[in-house]
Amino acid sequence: MLQTHPFTRSSFWLKVVAGVALVAAADALFFFHPVGATVGAFALTWALVVAIVRPGLLKDPRALSAMAGAAGLAVVLIDRPGVLAWLLFGLMLSLAVLSARVRKGEPAWRWLQRLIVQSAVAFAGPALDMIRLSRRRSRRPGVSPVAVLKVLIVPLIGGAVFLGLFASANPLIAGALDSVRVPAPGFDGVQRALWWSVALVTVGATLRPRWRRKLIDLPSLRGSGVPGVGAASVTLSLIVFNAVFALQNGLDIAFLWSGAPLPGDIGLSDYAHKGAWTLMATALLAGVFVLVALRPGSETARKPLVRALVIVWVGQTLLLVASSIYRTADYIESYALTRFRIAALIWMAMVAIGLLLICWRLIRDKDGHWLIDANVRLVLVVLVIVSVVDLGAVAAWWNVRHAREVGGRGVELDLGYLRTLGAPALVSLVELEQTAPDPGLRDRAAAVRAEIHAQVRAEQADWRSWTWRDARRLDRVDRLAAGRPLARPTPGPREWDGRLRPPPPPPAIAPVVVSAPVAYEVAPLTSPPGV
Repeated sequence: MLQTHPFTRSSFWLKVVAGVALVAAADALFFFHPVGATVGAFALTWALVVAIVRPGLLKDPRALSAMAGAAGLAVVLIDRPGVLAWLLFGLMLSLAVLSARVRKGEPAWRWLQRLIVQSAVAFAGPALDMIRLSRRRSRRPGVSPVAVLKVLIVPLIGGAVFLGLFASANPLIAGALDSVRVPAPGFDGVQRALWWSVALVTVGATLRPRWRRKLIDLPSLRGSGVPGVGAASVTLSLIVFNAVFALQNGLDIAFLWSGAPLPGDIGLSDYAHKGAWTLMATALLAGVFVLVALRPGSETARKPLVRALVIVWVGQTLLLVASSIYRTADYIESYALTRFRIAALIWMAMVAIGLLLICWRLIRDKDGHWLIDANVRLVLVVLVIVSVVDLGAVAAWWNVRHAREVGGRGVELDLGYLRTLGAPALVSLVELEQTAPDPGLRDRAAAVRAEIHAQVRAEQADWRSWTWRDARRLDRVDRLAAGRPLARPTPGPREWDGRLRPPPPPPAIAPVVVSAPVAYEVAPLTSPPGV
């Protein structure tokens, strides 16, 4: 925990006490306990403690904005704890504690280096602080801990060596040493020690962040293009690429978007379901080509024909991305919606925006830092939105309303997948149970809902695993059940998708084997001799 300014006794020990208190609170809340809204409450407390022990942060507008973002993410953690929201909270808190020493206008590339340095050096922070503290005390009257250690290290190690040698030669000494039993730490004690160590390092990184002035500059993305690739080659490449892309886009417009019949035995579903990720890879390659071969300021990038071809090519690439989104949407309609497919659609939209940013950089002659900063802001905004929105609840809502069993255009409802979603699918399952026309589907939905409902109620009964969002879910279920009570599912063992398991077949009765009669050969009677 090293800073550029000298130690001040009050501030240093205040941070030590605050760090130990935070770690003790984390131990009481999370060590071998379920997590819930307590994660958000701890995050809020952590941010408040940082603001108290480092009051200078509140004077910097950037640090204040980052602290506000950390507080907002802590509220998200109270509502819906998750790994993504927790990582974003840690990022915002780290940006806040570093902002006071970073000049305005620092690009994202240098920020990334500072965050990496802070994370790496944080593990050695407590040792560095103790060394510096001992050096500072050595300049004052008194005994330095390092000096005491230097005096004692040789006697302690040497005495232990000689005592061990004498114990091997003298049974009296060996017996006395054997009678001294030091209790060995149990497995729980080792785990708790590791927990405290990691927690102290993590908390200490925000109370006393590491600092490094020398950073690696980003390699220039301006100037000449790829060595050996001239303007003629780039121009011809763009003409060829535009022609190839026009072929693919023309086919998509003719058959995918218009719905015209395909030639031969190829069905529209087969055409639509193939190639979504291949098209996305093609779009990414197009972006990389523009990024590398057409650097702003180069001779090639200044040619009007090249710039026009790039704009047309990026437009065609955006049409490819739109076709990929259309194919994925058609795939969802045929195979239901999942969290992964929602994330895929979000990724495709981000690729499209990234292509627009690359094109804008070329047109407006922006540098590489501008492009990286713009993409980092885009990623952060998307991640924050994803951490707030429950993608599982969105998938359950869509699947229930578009299922074939309820008159929708989707496929048969996969109750097994809704079961894997857990709490996010609870409200949708209740609505399905109350509106499904098929009694068998209602019974299956009731069985899956009852299991999830009981699990959520059990988690909400524990104050450590209680969450605000699940509390709202249970309130919503209670309101739905007030007008139409929920039915009890038919008792019996169930399959993963809520179907009743068929009863086991009766034990087979061994057939009675009747043996065939045995024929015995009877010898003919003969008269005794002499008769």
